[in-house]
Amino acid sequence: MTRPPRTGIRLTTAQALVRFLSRQYTERDGVRQRLIGATWGIFGHGNVAGIGQALVEYADDMPFHQGRNEQAMVHAAVGYARQCGRLATHAVTTSIGPGATNLVTGAALATINRLPVLLLPGDIFAARPADPVLQQLEVPYAGDMSVNDCLRPVSKYFDRVTRPEALIPAALAAMRVLTDPADTGAVTLALPQDVQAEAHDWPEEFFAERVWVVRRTAPDPLELAAAVAAVREARRPLVIAGGGVHHSAAEDALREFADATGIPVASTQAGKGSLRFDHPADVGGIGHTGTATANELARAADLVIGVGTRYSDFTTASGTLFEQPGVRFLNLNVTPFDAHKMAGTTFVADARAGLEALTRELRGHRVEPAYREEYRGDKARWEQRVDAAYLADEPDVRPTQAQVLGALDAVVTEEDIVINAAGSLPGDLHKLWRTRSARQYHVEYGYSCMGYEIPASIGVALAAPGRPVWALVGDGTYLMNPTEIVTAVQENVPIKVVILQNHGYASIGGLSHSVGGERFGTDYRFRAPDGTYSQGPLPVDLAANAASLGMRVLRVKTVRDLREALREARSADRPTCVYVETETADTVSGPPPAQAWWDVPVAETATRASAVKAREEYDRHVAARRRHL
Repeated sequence: MTRPPRTGIRLTTAQALVRFLSRQYTERDGVRQRLIGATWGIFGHGNVAGIGQALVEYADDMPFHQGRNEQAMVHAAVGYARQCGRLATHAVTTSIGPGATNLVTGAALATINRLPVLLLPGDIFAARPADPVLQQLEVPYAGDMSVNDCLRPVSKYFDRVTRPEALIPAALAAMRVLTDPADTGAVTLALPQDVQAEAHDWPEEFFAERVWVVRRTAPDPLELAAAVAAVREARRPLVIAGGGVHHSAAEDALREFADATGIPVASTQAGKGSLRFDHPADVGGIGHTGTATANELARAADLVIGVGTRYSDFTTASGTLFEQPGVRFLNLNVTPFDAHKMAGTTFVADARAGLEALTRELRGHRVEPAYREEYRGDKARWEQRVDAAYLADEPDVRPTQAQVLGALDAVVTEEDIVINAAGSLPGDLHKLWRTRSARQYHVEYGYSCMGYEIPASIGVALAAPGRPVWALVGDGTYLMNPTEIVTAVQENVPIKVVILQNHGYASIGGLSHSVGGERFGTDYRFRAPDGTYSQGPLPVDLAANAASLGMRVLRVKTVRDLREALREARSADRPTCVYVETETADTVSGPPPAQAWWDVPVAETATRASAVKAREEYDRHVAARRRHL
C-alpha cells in the first residue's frame, strides 16, 4: 500500500506548539503586541525531551526564563500579564507529577483575578507503553486521569492533547480564552510526554501570524438608559473602581466621568490608582482596609456604581458596609456574572466604553455642591491622618511599618511600581499609599497569596523595563517563596525587595486576637535547648538569606538609615534588598484601624474569656448584616 505524499511542515507536537505561540498577537484600539512574550520553565521528566527541546529549536523566536519554583513561575507570568493590561502574558512549562501540581495555587490566583496565563504541564504517556510511569497517580476507577486534572477547577480552559492533530483546535481554543476580556484566567494544555515528541505534518496555515482582537463590548441601549436614570435619581452616589478599570485602560474615562458629575470614587485593592491620589474625587480605598472617607460615604450612599469590581466580603465589605435601607447598585462590568451581583442594575459593557457613554448621556448632571464639599473636606482630613502615620519625629529610632511606607513615598515618582499581596501590608497600603500613576499600585488581593511579591516583581519588571519595581514583603511572606531571587540575579532584573521583619505573622495574629484565638500559632515560639519556650525573635537572619541567593543587601536600623537605603536601592542596576526591622508595637496598626467590619465567625460556645468577649462583639456586628436583594 502506497502512503499519500506528506504535505505541510513536519515538526514534533512540542515544536509546533512553540512555533505557533511565537506567532500569536493581540490588538486593541489599533495597538498590536505579542500575546506570549516568553516561556518560563523548570525541566524534568515529562517536558525536558519535548517542550525543552522545542524551546532550544526555536530559541530565536521564543525567549526563555529559568524558574526555581513552579508556583512562582505562574506568579511571574501573572505579574507580567497584569502590567501589560492583560494584552500579553507568558507560558509556563513543568514536568509531570509535583512540577504540575505546584501550578495549582498560581492557576487559582490567575483565574480569581481574571488574569491570563498559559500552563503547559507535562503528562503521562498517552499511548501507555508503561503504566504506571514515574510520578504517576494511579486512579483505579479512571485510567485517563492524572494529577493534571487538579488544574481543571482553577482553569478557564483545560485540554489534554492526546494526539498531535488535536493540538490545532486545543491551541486555538486556548488563545481565544486568553484574549477574552470577560472570561480569561489560567489556561491549561496538558501535554503527554510521548505526544510532545511525536512528529506530524502540520498545515502551514497553523503557523501564520494570527491577531486576536480584544473587543470593547459596547453598552446595550436599554441598559444604558436604565443606568443613566439610576444616576440621575441618586442624591449620594458613590463609584467603586475595581480592577476592570485598569484592565480596560479606562482611567482617563473614569477621570472625565468624575470631573463631569462630581461623583466621588472609592477603589478596591485591584482598582486603586484608577484616579491619582490627589484628584478631588478620589476618596481612597473601600472595604475592610479602606479609608474612613470612602467607608462613611458607602454607609450613606443611595447608589453604588461598581465599575469593574466583582465585590467580596473583605475588599468591599459587601454584606456589612452599605447601610442605607434603599441603597441600590449599578454594575458596569464586562462580565455578566459580576454585573448581576448585589441584585444590581446590570450594565454589561467594557469599562471604558460604558463610562464614556455614561458621561455623554449625563451631560450637565452633577451632584449637589454640598455633597462635593462634604467628601472633599473628609478627604483633606484623611490626608492629615496619613501624614501623621508617615511622620517620623525621631529619625534615629526603629521605624514603624507605616513609617517605612512614608519613607518609600518620599523616594518614589510616578514611574515606580509597588507590589504586595499578603499580611498586614495590604491594609496599610490600601489606606495610606498615595498612588501617582495608573500602574503604580500592584496589590494582589483576589487570592491574597503569600509569596507572590518577589516573582511577580520579576514579571512586572520584564513588562516595564526601566521602571523601578518594589516588592514589599513581610518576614512570613518572604519565608514562603524567596527562591526566584536567584532568577532575578541570574538575569540581572533589578528588582528592589524590601523585607519588613516584625518577627511573626502580624496580620493573622491581629485577627486571631480579635476573634478570641489569642494569637495561637501566629507568634514565633523559640524552643531553647532546655526544652522551654519563649516568644521570638527566632535566631534566623533573612538578610543573610537574601544575600546568599545573590542579592545586594542593605541593612537598616533607623528611619534615617532607611531613607538613605531606599534612595540607594532605587538607583541600583542590580537586584537589591533593603532589610528593616520594624517597631513590633506597630506591626499591624500604625495607621487608623479597620473602617469596616469583616464577618469572621467566632466560636459560639467557649470557656475562655477572650473567646466569650469576641463572640459578644461578633453578635453585635452580625445583627447589622444584610443580603442585598
